[in-house]
Amino acid sequence: MRVVLQRCVEASVSVNDHIVGSVGHGLVVLLGIGPEDTEKDVQWMCNKISQLRIFEDDDGKMNLSVLDVDGDVLVVSQFTLYGNCRKGRRPSFASAGHPSMAEPLVDRVCEVLQEKGVRRVEKGRFGTDMKVSLINDGPVTLIVDSPHS
Repeated sequence: MRVVLQRCVEASVSVNDHIVGSVGHGLVVLLGIGPEDTEKDVQWMCNKISQLRIFEDDDGKMNLSVLDVDGDVLVVSQFTLYGNCRKGRRPSFASAGHPSMAEPLVDRVCEVLQEKGVRRVEKGRFGTDMKVSLINDGPVTLIVDSPHS
């Protein structure tokens, strides 16, 4: 499982000019599912997303998590995170999980984030052409791979 985390002031995702998910202060999670990912990866990644201390405290230090700041999370499935660009000029996506197993894991990530106490979890629409808008805060952008990736 691979994630690009972006701290945001606000963000939204739309499909066919219709907003399907939007959040305020919190995180945008671009989520890639690999072919070997399991519930164990979901749990590990959701712990990391919810507890990673990337929000500033009163002293301006990154000491607070999205839970600590009562932030929102927008999850957007992103199979292109597994794109391999080493050969040729067109990326290969052979390392991405098949949609039949990836879509349920994306849904499960959203469920587990809510179970862990994230106030509001919104998501894009799996397998569609999405437009993501965000106001990046910081900017703070991190790449996180689960131990099995």
